[in-house]
Amino acid sequence: MLTVCLPSQGALRLSSPLPDGVEAVVWNGSAPTPNDAERTEFLVVLQNSPFTALFDAMPRLQVVQTVSAGIDYLTGLVPQGVTLCDGRGIHGGAVAEWVMTAILSSLREFPGFLRAQEHREWTQHVTGELSGKRVLIVGAGDLGDHTARRVAAFEAEPVLVARHARDGVFGTDRLPELLPTADVVVLVVPETDETHHMVDQEFLACMRDGALLVNAARGPVVVTEALLAELEARRLHAALDVTDPEPLPSDHPLWRAPNLLITPHVGGAVQGFPARAYKLVHDQIERYVKGEPLVNVVHGAY
Repeated sequence: MLTVCLPSQGALRLSSPLPDGVEAVVWNGSAPTPNDAERTEFLVVLQNSPFTALFDAMPRLQVVQTVSAGIDYLTGLVPQGVTLCDGRGIHGGAVAEWVMTAILSSLREFPGFLRAQEHREWTQHVTGELSGKRVLIVGAGDLGDHTARRVAAFEAEPVLVARHARDGVFGTDRLPELLPTADVVVLVVPETDETHHMVDQEFLACMRDGALLVNAARGPVVVTEALLAELEARRLHAALDVTDPEPLPSDHPLWRAPNLLITPHVGGAVQGFPARAYKLVHDQIERYVKGEPLVNVVHGAY
């Protein structure tokens, strides 16, 4: 009998029916620890799970499955020899929708129109547009691919960038020459040692005047102080779904920065997420039971 641990009754319902020979433990890591936890081989975790309590209670653990695209919060915590799988494929469409909403809202100046609406002011004027723009997408995984397809549908030019160059994708070593050519720069990279503070003063200085930076990755990918300086100088625009620090304190100067749209890390928070997430979990459990290779296995940082 294979024992899997799921974080909630809702997760169990969405993952069902489980394959024959599989029993489920529903436990989110809080006390008390169920007796069956020690037999768990396959564990599903959430980003806010108490990982130490879960791992300590599961000496037979073989697989940790996340339902998030990023796994930076698990760095150094997964026990040695345990396979870690991420949630690639779950969030791509939803995050790309957020990216497009952020780009269009910023270029078409919807935040300003909303403020005018609150004051009952008719402030008609010409705005920017996405059509014809060059959109540099830093991160060419699932999120980047979804974003590129949607950018192209708006008659704009997507340009993909990844760690290493490949057919149709530039390497990050080309960023200094690519950044000055872009009207919009979208960040959809995982947070790793390589991407931490990637967007620093030098990166931002390469962006053309009036360009838009969109961060749907992780807050620490951007040096907050460097971005704040560019916004306060009104040289750049930005749309952020993630910040550093996060949650953003109420007295943080980013709240008052000009040319900035902020949302509270909701890029993947959509109604269809649970069904997609636990469809992946169900399929992964089936693969594990049958001895088939798991998908989304994390090697190194991602």
